[in-house]
Amino acid sequence: MNAASPAMRGRFWHFMTTPGFTQQVGIGPTPTELPTTEKLAPRGGANRGVGPKVPLFLQQMYNRNLCFACTRTLSHVTASTSKFILHAANYNYAIPKRHFQNTPQHQEPLATQLESLFRSCSDPSVLPQVKQIHARVTISGTSDISVVLGSRIAGLYVLCGSITDARNLFFRLQLCYTLPWNWMIRGFLMLGWHDFALLFYFMMLGSGVSPDKYTFPYVIKACGGLNNVALGKMVHNTIRSIGIDVDVFVGSALIKFYADNGCINNARQVFDELSVRDCVLWNVMLNGYAMSGDFDNAIGTFQEMRNCYTKPNSVTFTCMLSLCATRGMFYVGTQLHGLVIGSGFEHDSQVANTLLSLYSKCGNLFDARRLFDSMPQTDTVTWNGLIAGYVQNGLTDEALTLFNAMISASVKPDSITLASFLPSIVESGSPIHCKEIHGYIVRHMMPFDVYLKSALIDVYLKNRDVDMARKIFQQNNSVDVAIFTAMISGYVLNGLEIDAIDLFRRLVHKRMVPNCLTMASVLPACAASASLRLGKELHCVILKKQLDSMLHVGSAITDMYSKCGRLDLAYQFFRRMPQRDSVCWNSMIASFSQNGKPEMAINIFREMRRSGTKFDSVSLSSALSAIANIPALYFGKEMHGFVIRNAFTSDTIVASALIDMYSKCGKLAMAQYVFDLMYWKNEISWNSIIAAYGNHGRPMECLDLFHEMLKAGIHPDHVTFLVIISACAHAGLVDEGISYFRCMTESYGICAKMEHYACMVDLYGRAGRLHEAFDTIKSMPFAPDGGVWGTLLGACRVHGNVELARLASEHLLELDPQNSGYYVLLSNIHAGAGEWSDVLKIRSQMKEKGVQKIRGFSWIDVNGSTHMFSAADGSHPESFEIYLILKSLLFELRKQRYVPQPYLPLHPQVIGKT
Repeated sequence: MNAASPAMRGRFWHFMTTPGFTQQVGIGPTPTELPTTEKLAPRGGANRGVGPKVPLFLQQMYNRNLCFACTRTLSHVTASTSKFILHAANYNYAIPKRHFQNTPQHQEPLATQLESLFRSCSDPSVLPQVKQIHARVTISGTSDISVVLGSRIAGLYVLCGSITDARNLFFRLQLCYTLPWNWMIRGFLMLGWHDFALLFYFMMLGSGVSPDKYTFPYVIKACGGLNNVALGKMVHNTIRSIGIDVDVFVGSALIKFYADNGCINNARQVFDELSVRDCVLWNVMLNGYAMSGDFDNAIGTFQEMRNCYTKPNSVTFTCMLSLCATRGMFYVGTQLHGLVIGSGFEHDSQVANTLLSLYSKCGNLFDARRLFDSMPQTDTVTWNGLIAGYVQNGLTDEALTLFNAMISASVKPDSITLASFLPSIVESGSPIHCKEIHGYIVRHMMPFDVYLKSALIDVYLKNRDVDMARKIFQQNNSVDVAIFTAMISGYVLNGLEIDAIDLFRRLVHKRMVPNCLTMASVLPACAASASLRLGKELHCVILKKQLDSMLHVGSAITDMYSKCGRLDLAYQFFRRMPQRDSVCWNSMIASFSQNGKPEMAINIFREMRRSGTKFDSVSLSSALSAIANIPALYFGKEMHGFVIRNAFTSDTIVASALIDMYSKCGKLAMAQYVFDLMYWKNEISWNSIIAAYGNHGRPMECLDLFHEMLKAGIHPDHVTFLVIISACAHAGLVDEGISYFRCMTESYGICAKMEHYACMVDLYGRAGRLHEAFDTIKSMPFAPDGGVWGTLLGACRVHGNVELARLASEHLLELDPQNSGYYVLLSNIHAGAGEWSDVLKIRSQMKEKGVQKIRGFSWIDVNGSTHMFSAADGSHPESFEIYLILKSLLFELRKQRYVPQPYLPLHPQVIGKT
């Protein structure tokens, strides 16, 4: 058996070394009324009086840690422990007869007075009265306090929270009765000392005192407090052997214990064995199903309860309505609302608050507000429910109005109010409001619990104030997994992936158990930093903890593998998922579309439709993006019809994706038509149509649309300026491109990103102003990536600047040494300059490094079918006919005196041979 912890041993010896304790158990001086020579003997046995001494028994029990070890974890429960407990129940103390004397007559009025004190025992002022009564009994001259009277005094000590006084009195009582043991077990349970409660239970068994139906509810709760299912089952077996498992109170405790620890089948078995079931038992069973998320069995049990003519109470309706709110079962919830009115519980505050939460979570805020206005009394919970409903449904203005009305009604907000209201500040986009709420919390000295702390950190991080969020996180030690998860998610949102991973390691180092939300938050950090190895390690942890069945965790895993370049592993895991919601499908469609496999993305979208999964705007926009990347006009028109039939034409994201699809398929008029039909346009819509004209080489229309966008009151973002600068670059409008770049940074305060600098390099490069392009690269506030240097290298190819090409290629080959495109482009630049020795040198470098040139592909859409081709490709089934037509076209071109111009000059040896 594992030894008890040092803290546990200290707490044990604190009780063991007190005078009252040591004298009774025989470790210290022993009182005269209980000599150490008295022995344990089998109850009713022939050899009564034969057995080990009491001190030796308890000393051995502690040394072997039989009491402690069996209360710690599941693995510590052994067969020897269970045998010891069952064997100990067969022994009893040989107590002298004088301990069984009746209560003296002068103590009867005191017992009556104690009965009245039990009604107000929760009041701390009762404790002095209890001590006075105890003192009167002590100075009355009676050497022994009766068990009944002493147990009542000890019970009052327990209920008043004075466990020390209860303990001192306990060891002066006759410990051959159950009542004092029950009070001590209950007292330790009230303090949360579950291990001590179980210790006294085992000492009670070892003392030969049989537990009763009042003992086991507290013992079972102690097992539940330690989450020790094996020990709870062992206590259950003891209950069966005694024959009191049919008691309502014991059965209720067992059902709750099994339900809280995920053993819902065991809970149901106990429930079915009970012959008498009151409303409390039904409620415990319903709550167990609600905790396990078993909606069908909860509904079935509720119907069975009504069929048994057991009248539901407010707790019943609260449990069922909460389950309907969690599952979004609005129809069932409205039926329960009718039963609530019929049962007369519509004015019960707890039921009314749950009804309000149901309507809010199901999006029916009109009925929620009507219910709120009809309630005769509203408390903080009521206001919190409606505020949270407004925030969750995106009605931030209504939430702010209701919050102000709450303060005006003199209802003081609590931490839950502010935690519910804080997410609405993110929608407003004003960090000032966040600091105002923070100031309100500080001024009113509100309890800074983990919920409020987590919500405040989340708001600061979403408003990009990482430093303030970090200060709140480090303010005190009240952190849990939820706060760590909020920080990790916020770090990822702000691009601090390394900090997010380090914080996750710190969480594990503190021996906190990450939950499914934690894993779903840290996986995007691995995806953004391309940490495939760490992602695989986290995947293993998820599998060990059996969290892979969680939908949001599964989506994060597929996204991580996709962004780390392992689409095969992402798709393999996606196929193994037992359940898939729209988020999982959307993640897979977007991953294939963004990684150059649009055909696979379209096939997955079709499979999603066949599976019956409800699609959303993200599903449609991802599929349209895949169609635009092929491009396949036939599929695009088919998808457009699908959008119209399912009433998604008013969705801004879907309409913007349609504009992009038609633009890339060469149908600019259709893109404009979709844009004109849009009822409400945002910056995404305007960016799509501006990019459409820019991609078709019509820069003036781009600029006109940009000014129309400003007149419509839409503020441009970084994508808008990226599109405009790119259009200016393609049209050779250098001065206009420079002007809009300055306008972006100076007038609108938008920081230039890597893509903007690449466009500026392209703007200068196309105009032949290569040195200005190079100066732009040198002025960048961050290190340029391969896209920027590649743009400069392409410009050097067009204008034949070999010197700058060498400089750009050095950086490119350092950043991506396996990219064959950079080698080929530099080789072509040297060939254009006639430097054939350098061409051969670059080709030999490619061979030495094992770099292979990637074949380029082209595709065309014919009658709804996509056909792909590559150079000298003969894999197409109709390649013979295609080459015949191509030869005939070339023959006709030569008849018209067409002379092909080579992309590169020929090598001198080739020219000599010709």
